[in-house]
Amino acid sequence: MLNRIHEARRNQSGFTLIELLMVIVILGILSGIVVFAVKGIQDRGDLAACKSEVKTIAVAEEANYAQKGAYADLGGLVTNGFLRPGTPKYVASADGTTGALTMAAAGVPTGCAAG
Repeated sequence: MLNRIHEARRNQSGFTLIELLMVIVILGILSGIVVFAVKGIQDRGDLAACKSEVKTIAVAEEANYAQKGAYADLGGLVTNGFLRPGTPKYVASADGTTGALTMAAAGVPTGCAAG
């Protein structure tokens, strides 16, 4: 009877510990690849958002200059109705005299410059 039980156990199919560990290692490698791929997508999105905010402020400056005959700072652009009030993710300051835009130093993605 005991021999039949041992014989039945030997014939059972299943995964060995090594096979299970290999699957876990492969899943870990794949998850690491996905994390780095998503980070690259996020960086490109941040850069696009920053460039979009710079263009929005530049267009608002030109519209303000066309209507008022002078450039305004960001507060003036909001007051004059060219920008909505709020907190942008990337902050640019506009010179009220020349209309030049300057990006805030903290958190601005590489490649996003005011012009």
